[in-house]
Amino acid sequence: MLRFSKIGRLRSFVAVILIQLFSETTARSCEGRCGERATSCSCQPTCEALLECCEDFKQFCVEISPHSGSLLGGTDFRIVDVLFDRKVNLTCRFKSETVTQGYVDTDGVGHCVSPMLFESGWVPFDVSTDGVSYSRSGRWLSVHHSKLAEAARLTLVNETQWQYYGTQDVGGALEMAWDASLINAQRVNVELWGYNETGEPYSERWRAEWTYLYSVSRDVPNSGRFRFVPQLPSAPLSAWDVGSVRVGPSTEPDGARNVNALWSDGHALAYNLDEVFRRDPAAWALGRCLQWDQEEKHLPRFLSEITDCPCTLAQARADTGRFHTDYGCDIEKGSVCTYHPGAVHCVRAIQASPEYGAGQQCCYDHTGAQVLTGDSIGGSTPDRGHDWGSPPYIKPPRVPGFSHWKYDVITFYYCCLWSDNCHYYFSHRPSSGCRAYQPPKSASVLGDPHFITFDGVTYTFNGKGEYVLLHSSNHELTVQGRTEPMKSGNGSVIMATRLSSVAMRENGSDVIEVRLSDWPDHLQVLLNQKVLSFSEQSWIDLKGVEARARGGVMTLTVLLPHAFKHHTQGLLGTMNDDPDDDLTSSDGELTAANSTAQDIFAYGAQWAITNETSLFTYDSEFLLNEYFFAPKHDPTFTPNFSVSEDPSDPLLQPTLKMCAGVWVAFCKYDTLSTRSLEMGNNTLLSLRNHANTVRDLQPVMSCGWLQPPSHGQKEGTLYLEGATVSFSCNPGYHLYGPQQRTCHSDGQWSGSETYCLSDDSLGIVLGTVGAVLAMVAMVVAIVVYNKKQKREKMKESEDRNTASVQLNVAIP
Repeated sequence: MLRFSKIGRLRSFVAVILIQLFSETTARSCEGRCGERATSCSCQPTCEALLECCEDFKQFCVEISPHSGSLLGGTDFRIVDVLFDRKVNLTCRFKSETVTQGYVDTDGVGHCVSPMLFESGWVPFDVSTDGVSYSRSGRWLSVHHSKLAEAARLTLVNETQWQYYGTQDVGGALEMAWDASLINAQRVNVELWGYNETGEPYSERWRAEWTYLYSVSRDVPNSGRFRFVPQLPSAPLSAWDVGSVRVGPSTEPDGARNVNALWSDGHALAYNLDEVFRRDPAAWALGRCLQWDQEEKHLPRFLSEITDCPCTLAQARADTGRFHTDYGCDIEKGSVCTYHPGAVHCVRAIQASPEYGAGQQCCYDHTGAQVLTGDSIGGSTPDRGHDWGSPPYIKPPRVPGFSHWKYDVITFYYCCLWSDNCHYYFSHRPSSGCRAYQPPKSASVLGDPHFITFDGVTYTFNGKGEYVLLHSSNHELTVQGRTEPMKSGNGSVIMATRLSSVAMRENGSDVIEVRLSDWPDHLQVLLNQKVLSFSEQSWIDLKGVEARARGGVMTLTVLLPHAFKHHTQGLLGTMNDDPDDDLTSSDGELTAANSTAQDIFAYGAQWAITNETSLFTYDSEFLLNEYFFAPKHDPTFTPNFSVSEDPSDPLLQPTLKMCAGVWVAFCKYDTLSTRSLEMGNNTLLSLRNHANTVRDLQPVMSCGWLQPPSHGQKEGTLYLEGATVSFSCNPGYHLYGPQQRTCHSDGQWSGSETYCLSDDSLGIVLGTVGAVLAMVAMVVAIVVYNKKQKREKMKESEDRNTASVQLNVAIP
C-alpha cells in the first residue's frame, strides 16, 4: 500500500512537471496567440522593435506580400519569412469563414489567394497546413476595386465603347489589357460575371451576389491583351446589365471562385444586352428607366438623412474631415468628369447616412459654385448606395462600389445616357443644395509648437511630454500629442519642442497614430500599434485629423463639425465661440490668454496624460525611457520662453525681413530659437495654410435653388448671398412678377414668384381678375349699405336709450 502510494505520488509529480513544461513552452510560443503578451516574451506588433519577440513570432504571426488587393479577390500573395514542406495542404481562412486553397512553390514559399469579399478594410486571416488547425494568423487589406492601382486591374481599353456598345454608331471589337505576370498561368480563360442584389430591400433576406455568366473565350495565351466581337447572349443572361470581366488560369473550371485572377472595374454590360436593346436602345432604356422609377417609389426615402453639400468648391476642398475627393471627377487630375459634364471637381461625403447607408456627392463648376440637377445633367446627386460602402458592409446597399452601381449608376444609364429621360432620375436623386450645411471649426498645432484653438486663441506651449490635445466625452473622441526637444544642425538640444506624434481614437474605433519618421519630412502611420505600409495603397481616412510634415516639424490640423460645440476640452480649447475660456485646465481652472509664458506653460502641463489613458505606441528603448517610464510632463525641461533680438546677430535682419504680418511673433521665435530661417519660413507657411482653411470654411448663406418660370428661362445659377437671378419669357408670353430676384443675407429671395403668361392666358386672367374685382365691389357696396342701415338703427336705439336715462334721471 505504501509502495503504491509512493508510485502514485511519483506519477502525479511527473505529470505536474510535464504540465508545467508544456505551459512554459506554450507561454514562449506565438502559436495561436498573435497580439498577446506572455510573461517571458511577446507576440505583439511592437516586439521586434523592443527585441522581446517569442522565438517563433514570425512563424505564426505572418507577414505577407502583397498585403492588399481587390475586394473581388484573386490576388496571389506570399507568406514571407516562413518555409513550408511542399507536401502540406496549405489553406487560408478569412474572417474564420471563407477558405481558399493555397500552395507551396519550389522554393518552399507558401502562397494563398485572396477571396471575393463584400467589404473593404483590414480582414483577419489564418493559415493551416493540414486543413484542420489554423494556428498562423495575419491581416489582408481588402480594397475598393476602383481605388486599386491600374496595374492591379484588368483594363477595358476605350471603356466608353464597352458601356455604349450597341447604341448608335458604337460597335466593333472590344479590347482589354492586363499585367500577365499577375496570373500564374501560360493560358487563361476570359469570363463575364454579373452583379445583382436580390431579396426584399432593407430586410434580412437582402443579399449581394456575383454570378458567373459565361466564358467569352477559353484557353487563350496569357499575353496581357485580348480582343473579341461580342455575340448576342441567350435570353436569361441578357438580364444582367452590371458586371465585370475576369481573366484567370485556363486550368481552373469555368466560374471557379476564389482563384488567382484579375478583374475589370464594374461597368454597364451594354454588349451583353439582347437584340431588343440593339434595335432601339433608347426605347429599351426608357422601359428600364420607368420600371426603376416605380421601384424607387416603393423604397424608403433616404434624402432627409444625408448631409448637405458645402456651398462652394473652397469649402468642399477644405472640409476634409467629412468630404473627400471623388476619384471620378478630380480637379487635380484634369477634371475628367464623365458623369458630371460641366463640373470641374466633385467630392463625396466620407460617412454614409446612419440608417440607410446612403451617400452624398457634391460637384462644382469652374467658378466654384455648386452644380445642381435643377440646372444641369452634371449636377450633384445623392446615392442610395454609398460608392465607398459603409460598415458593416457585406449586405446591400452597403457593398463598396457595386451597391452604388446597382442603384445609382446603371439607373443613370437607363434614364440619362442611353435615353433622354433624366427628369425621372433627378426626381429621385435631386441635388440637396447647401442651405443646411454648417462648416466645421479648425484648430492647429504647428511650429515648435504653437497652438491655435477652435475659437482662434493663439499661444505657445513648449512642454516635453504627452498631452491631451482634444477630448470629447459626448462623442468619445480623444486626440493626444507627444512633443520632444528640437535639435540644431550639429545635434545639440534646443530649449524648445516640436510635435512628434499624434494618436487618436473615436467611439471605440481602432487607434491611429501618426508620427515623424527617420526620413526627413515623412510621416509614419500606425494602426493598433502596427506600422502601415503605403507602398501599395496611398489613401487612409483619418476622420478629420490631418497631419503634415515640413522642415522636420509636424503640423496638425483638426476639423470638428458643429455637433461638437460645447463638447471639447484639452489644449485645443473649448469650442463654443468664446475665446475667453479656451485655456481651461482639466480641473476647471481658467488661465487668461494674455497670461505670462510661464503661466501658460503651467496650464499646459496640467493636460499631461497617464500611461493608463495613453494611446501611444512605445516600440523603442528611447520611447520607453523618455515617455513610458518617465513623467508624462517632464518637470526637468524648461524651455526658452522668449528670444532676444540682438542687433549684432547676423540672423536678425533676414528674420525681420521674412517675418511680417499677424504671425510675426511666432515666426521670429521659431527662427531665432532654432537658428534656422527654414524653420521660421515653414512655420509661416503653416500659419498661412491655417488662415486659408479658416477663410475657406467661413459660413456662406444660401437662399436655395430657384426654378425658371414655365414657358420662360432664368439667367444665373448661383444661389448664395448677393447673387441675382434674372428671368425672361418665351415669345408670346409676358412676364408677371419680378424680372430679377436677389439672395438676401437672411437666406430669403427678394420679391415673389415670377410667371410667364401667354396673351390669351393673360386676357383670361385679366378678365377673371376684372370679374372678381366687380364682384368684390358689389359685395363691398352691399356691406356698406348694410352697415349704413345698421348704424341708423343703432342710432335710433341709442337715442331711445339716452332719452330713457334722461327720463329716469328726471323722475324724483
